[in-house]
This record gives sequence, C-alpha cells and structure tokens, in this order.
Amino acid sequence: PEMPKAVAMAVRRDSPENTAFIAATVNPTGVPQLTVALTEDLVKGGLNASNIVRAAAKLIKGGGGGQPGFAQAGGKDKDNLAQALEALRSALLV
Repeated sequence: PEMPKAVAMAVRRDSPENTAFIAATVNPTGVPQLTVALTEDLVKGGLNASNIVRAAAKLIKGGGGGQPGFAQAGGKDKDNLAQALEALRSALLV
C-alpha cells in the first residue's frame, strides 16, 4: 500500500487542482488494493475519496476508507480488480 500511496501523494502535490489519482494494484502477497487521491478543489466540489474507494472495494470483497482527499482499500478477490477500477473511474465522471 505504500507505493501507490507515495505516487498518489506526489501526483496530488504536483497537480494541485482538478486532479484525481486512482489505482488498482495487487501487492506482493496477492492482495488486491485500491487507491484514490483527490485534490482539494474536487473534495470541495463534492467528491469523497473514502466513499468512492469503499463502494469499489465491495467488488473485490473488501473494505477500506480514509479521508475525503485520500483513501485506500484492500480485498480478497483480485479477479474483479478490473471491475473495481472501472467503478473508481465511473465515480469520478459525475
């Protein structure tokens, strides 16, 4: 979970407006993970990384959360990771 978090924070820092970072990865032990980072303007506009990641985590039989600007989740079903990534993407197209 540290590598996607580090990348997300770097993207958020270097692109301070109108930027969302999403990732769907599998860690070295085979656990699927989701990461969402949103810039403050997106959060102020009504998006919430924690809500987004929590909803998508259901697709990988997992859970998670965080803050409105950054959240992560883990799960048990890496076979549905592509569907979870699509759910993350779709949540941002509102």
